Amino acid sequence: QAQLVESGGGLVEPGGSLRLSCVVSGFTLDEYDIGWFREVSGNEREAVSCITSSDGSTNYADSVRGRFTISKDYAKNTVFLQMNSLKPEDTAVYFCATDPACIGLGDYWGQGTQVTVSS
Repeated sequence: QAQLVESGGGLVEPGGSLRLSCVVSGFTLDEYDIGWFREVSGNEREAVSCITSSDGSTNYADSVRGRFTISKDYAKNTVFLQMNSLKPEDTAVYFCATDPACIGLGDYWGQGTQVTVSS
């Protein structure tokens, strides 16, 4: 059974950085494309970034391009989201999920990790 567990969220000041981790089990990172999503309470879940299983190609939402970097470590079965130059509008619950073809539709989901950007 596919499982994903996020960690690394927290409180950070504007301009700061955080690195989120998504540890997967029940499958390997060369089997599924993995996406990061975020949700602000009461709003739709937004696709943030994705990395493909085949060649590690990546994509990003316009709102985070140039600030966030997605990567993966096969040995650790982990996908990372490095978030730099954080803004208050990045505040959200961040989820990782399998995202076939990186089209922004999650399949198997983690439980989420809270990121708060505030001074």
